[in-house]
Amino acid sequence: MAEVLADTAPAATRLAPAQLAALRVGDRLPPLQLPPVSRLTLALYCGASGDHNPIHVDSDFARGAGQADVFAHGMLSMAWLGRLLTDWVPQQALRRFEVRFAAITHVGEAIRCTGEVADIVVEQGERRARLLLQTTNEAGQIKLQGEAVVAIG
Repeated sequence: MAEVLADTAPAATRLAPAQLAALRVGDRLPPLQLPPVSRLTLALYCGASGDHNPIHVDSDFARGAGQADVFAHGMLSMAWLGRLLTDWVPQQALRRFEVRFAAITHVGEAIRCTGEVADIVVEQGERRARLLLQTTNEAGQIKLQGEAVVAIG
């Protein structure tokens, strides 16, 4: 079971306060590279999330709905971006997080999560970074795009 949940991401890359203070527009978050999406991953996510829509785990149902096969939950991709963020800053630093689903993530695709600092502002007396986020497959196709705002000092 451990190999199913393992990934190729480096150890947590949480920034120290001095590193947060030195952030600039254009800086990139360390990417999170995930292993190929498997049917087991989808089944485990169904159980964890409570989203048991059969289109994600039942091939016959998915084909009957016009899909080639089952595919990943959109919220699973959002969770991966959330992990990218909380590997970088503590969860309590998150001020806003939103995404737009761009394309279906298919079984077998290896997803890469990335982010870049788009803006640094002071809001409500707090220094914050606005981040542009996305997930892509190994061919570079964008699956999910989003933004987050995190407190950085």
